[in-house]
Amino acid sequence: MTHQVTIRNTGHQFPAQEGESILQAALNAGLVLPYGCRDGACGTCKGKLIEGKLDYGRHSEKVLTPAEREQGYALFCQGKPLGDVVIEAREVRRAGDIPVKKLPARVQRMQRAADDVMILHLKLPANERLQFLPGQYVDLLLKDGTRRSFSMGNAPHDDEFVQLHVRHVAGGSFTDHVFATMKERDIVRFEGPLGTFFLREESDKPIVFVASGTGFAPIKAIVEAALQKGVTRPMTLYWGGRRPKDLYLDELPKQWAAHPGFKYVPVISDALPEDGWSGRTGFVHRAVMQDFPDLSGHQVYACGVPIMVDSARRDFVAQCRLPENEFYADSFTTAADKAA
Repeated sequence: MTHQVTIRNTGHQFPAQEGESILQAALNAGLVLPYGCRDGACGTCKGKLIEGKLDYGRHSEKVLTPAEREQGYALFCQGKPLGDVVIEAREVRRAGDIPVKKLPARVQRMQRAADDVMILHLKLPANERLQFLPGQYVDLLLKDGTRRSFSMGNAPHDDEFVQLHVRHVAGGSFTDHVFATMKERDIVRFEGPLGTFFLREESDKPIVFVASGTGFAPIKAIVEAALQKGVTRPMTLYWGGRRPKDLYLDELPKQWAAHPGFKYVPVISDALPEDGWSGRTGFVHRAVMQDFPDLSGHQVYACGVPIMVDSARRDFVAQCRLPENEFYADSFTTAADKAA
């Protein structure tokens, strides 16, 4: 049985097969809705059900609360129409212009950037190049059929290698492999590009970037692409970590700060006396709120652990007057988060 999905705010319509999520049906029809993890764990695909009924599927109640469901919200990566439905959702056109591929790659270089961060440089076959938007991610396809998602840390103009920033998660089978047994010249397979986290170039608003940990990777790609293109919009990057060593490529944003209009603010939450830290302290999104009490004329791009992204979204909109549709995010959910 086929159900019709109508996006009320754009007028687009597309079919959804029985048991198919709204997001997958939209992608099959050539329409790209905002999405991230595709597992109901990050909230990027959240939109509103206006008419009809859904099977809401599996999802974290932290991401879609019972109160939000009462207000009509749903996660379109999980929500499956039970009949014809009408929804409200943002459409992302540029991402839909880029083909998604499955490709092999060789691990060309493994760079230990910190105790718990490995930067993988992947070499594609000689006749292949990956077209992508800076900020997007790829899924590594593991031998057991599972996937692991990692944002690309390189800008499209710097495409000799696909660069992935991998944080070691204690007990994580894949990251244990990366840090213990993976070797240079190993072959991996991936699918991409995926996701809708990228710079909206049609805007001229000042930009605030907020990163925690390896959430720096896609923001690195966006900033490097913007600087290479000569984007003149004011940009401020806040990068947070527990200790200074967590800002594993700290010299790079310091170099970007030589560009007019770019500012870098590192923020440390749990510095030890031996760190000798004299910079900003506390939660990274709180530092943004101290410096930008009024975000009504800005765009925000936030990437990192879910608690940071969720807190930033909530507080920036509620307390700093950021328009909700000017908050773009990529929430780094682990395999454990998705399972939960």
